[in-house]
Amino acid sequence: MQESNYLTHFLHNYWRQLTISLCLLSFVSLSSNVVASEASIEAKSTSRAWQNVEKRGTKQDVYFHAWGGDQQINNYIQWVAAEVKQKYQINLHHVKLTDTSEAVSRVLAEKAADNHRNGQVDLVWINGANFASMAKYQLLAADWAGELPNFELTNPINNPAMTRDFGVPTQGMEAPWGQAALTFYFDSLKVNDVPQTLPQLLTWSENHPGHFTYPKPPDFLGLSFLKYALIILSEKQPANIKEKLYQAATAESQAQLLPALWQFLDQLHPTLWRQGKHFVSNGLALRRLMGDTELQVSFTFSAAEIPSAISRYDLPDSTRSYRMQDGSLSNIHFVAIPYNSPHIEGAKLVANFLLSPQAQARKQQTAIWGDSSVLDLSQLTPEQKSLFDVNEKQHLSANIINIDNTRLLSELHPSWVKVITEQWLTRYGVQ
Repeated sequence: MQESNYLTHFLHNYWRQLTISLCLLSFVSLSSNVVASEASIEAKSTSRAWQNVEKRGTKQDVYFHAWGGDQQINNYIQWVAAEVKQKYQINLHHVKLTDTSEAVSRVLAEKAADNHRNGQVDLVWINGANFASMAKYQLLAADWAGELPNFELTNPINNPAMTRDFGVPTQGMEAPWGQAALTFYFDSLKVNDVPQTLPQLLTWSENHPGHFTYPKPPDFLGLSFLKYALIILSEKQPANIKEKLYQAATAESQAQLLPALWQFLDQLHPTLWRQGKHFVSNGLALRRLMGDTELQVSFTFSAAEIPSAISRYDLPDSTRSYRMQDGSLSNIHFVAIPYNSPHIEGAKLVANFLLSPQAQARKQQTAIWGDSSVLDLSQLTPEQKSLFDVNEKQHLSANIINIDNTRLLSELHPSWVKVITEQWLTRYGVQ
């Protein structure tokens, strides 16, 4: 009898536990189905939202305000125009700028005139300083970059550089489309003792007077050189002071960090081309001086510019590119949509195409532009990855040395651009 009661009790507990387990499994299965269903609904909703963008953006005219100072880049944008014309019947107009601030001023003037719906700028290639300015005055369309299907290919969750411009969160107001780093170049037949660090550059320029210079601010390339110099000259500062380069500039931080830059430039300028009494206006002028053999060492923000210039006979085939051993200023560049663009949907379609593997792979080709892709190749299909394999075979590596093992330096807080420009012009305001 006791054994019978024990067996009855055991069977009762067994069936009770089995019933609970089955109920739990059923609940988990139901929950999984609900989550999967919700994800499916969200995906379908996102797909429908993008389909609506495609529907509204097709056949629009899109005015893309972008720097027009390099023929390679201009040719690439013309190719993009042909592609989006075929894909979406979009008429992409490249409005060539000498400085991005031209587009910023235009949108700001439109806002002041209460033109909130019919602006003349639909898409703008923008840098960190101008992004900060436009965001401050609410001149940009908000929270749209995440809508782009190709934005996910940058793997933004694991690559925070795709959502920060000069250290400032983009908050969906910009989409990345390329990245570059400060790259130096020289004529290997004329220069044997190429400078590899900032102090070496000063010494080299003292020993070879008149054969180096940089563009005057506010030119982007000239400012890039000054920012590189400021970062290197600040490295011996305590960490809490160095970090101020990546924060909004204050009177205190300027007093702590800028004197070293002015002292360095006071030494460098007398050794420069035309003894630092005249500065060129942009990188194209630098390259021409190199081609005319007036300069022997120069720099660019696009490594591929050099082999391309060699192929066009703008530079001798003895020209070689390299990056400084003490570091190379690097940044991601973005496109943004002004808040009053009348063709926001068309601009989104163009921005999404700029992030496509097809467009990114073509842009990375040395013969086309050589601008590094912002895509995370691990997010691509084997077929998409193969587009970049082709580019590697086409890369003119014979003209580039120690380019890959480079210490990349982060861009400063955008407020430093105005500070450096104004103080440089006050101290060295020359033609």
